[in-house]
Amino acid sequence: MKDSPIDERLRNRLRDVRERFAEVERRLADPEVARDPEQLKALGQERAELEPAARTADELLGLLDELEGARELLIDTEDAEMRVLAEAETASLEARIEAAMESARELLAPRDPLDDRAAVVEIRAGTGGDEAALFAADLLRMYQRAAERYGWSTELLSLSEGIPGSVKEAILLVRGRGAYGRLRYESGVHRVQRVPETESQGRIHTSAATVAVLPEAEDVDVEIDPKDLRIDVFRSSGPGGQSVNTTDSAVRITHLPTGLVVSCQDEKSQHKNKAKALRVLRSRLLDRMLAEQEAERARERRMQVGTGDRSAKIRTYNFPQNRVTDHRIKLTLYRLAEVLDGDLDELTSALRLASQEEQLAREDV
Repeated sequence: MKDSPIDERLRNRLRDVRERFAEVERRLADPEVARDPEQLKALGQERAELEPAARTADELLGLLDELEGARELLIDTEDAEMRVLAEAETASLEARIEAAMESARELLAPRDPLDDRAAVVEIRAGTGGDEAALFAADLLRMYQRAAERYGWSTELLSLSEGIPGSVKEAILLVRGRGAYGRLRYESGVHRVQRVPETESQGRIHTSAATVAVLPEAEDVDVEIDPKDLRIDVFRSSGPGGQSVNTTDSAVRITHLPTGLVVSCQDEKSQHKNKAKALRVLRSRLLDRMLAEQEAERARERRMQVGTGDRSAKIRTYNFPQNRVTDHRIKLTLYRLAEVLDGDLDELTSALRLASQEEQLAREDV
């Protein structure tokens, strides 16, 4: 008999979640609980959270029982026609079990309370001059298109342009369910290999842009003492607009204890620019705090899918080979145009799964 396609650790987790779900349902049917609004609300919320995992557990454990029966039939039967049917059934069940296990791992992984926060996506041109700034513009469009695919909304908080069609720096706010949870794995150095339009000899150039994805901070997350801020106003600069070089509407905020500096000049109103800059500053301070906590936890970790060093190269976009490679999980896709058009689902799903498997393994240490 072949080994079970599911390890005992995952099987035990599935049994535990089914038992807890059944216990919650029993308690919800208790008349005494029905008379206690607070307990009823808490159990109702727990039931809603457990139900998807419990249903998946039912499906997966049922499929495992069917697979065991199909394999036993393969061993016991001598009828050639029955063996063919049993082999086909076994192959079908194994494929369904693999898909169900992937869903189960995702549902059982500890959920980060920040996952549904808005994501502050900061994109900066790196090495490579104008070509790097053009690539940064490609990344900005990629995330805007990805947001459209997921049904998220976007707001451009800050934009500094270079030559036509290029971006030196951009800060994009992405709002929607699961925005930070999916985009958090985009932090790091993105490298592009392609022949620039200005290259007369057809040589491939390599340039890079950096991406930092921060969870949008709420007032309760980070307390900022006004005494810790130095706020400077200056005249905005850049391509046309009535407010450019005419009024002191641009704002630069320096957080003195950390040295963090945020500038915003896109709005004509100084107050609006200040509000935007403060939102970005809060998110950077929250991200700094989370990074310090993660550094403590990371000392004994061998893998850091989502929270690794942001100076590390995480992905390469190779135009001549139509290739995108994520170096953290060794995943290569040969559909560069689709990825740059915002089709990030295969990448983000694989990264989420790798991170969840890492979390589950860490829990069992």
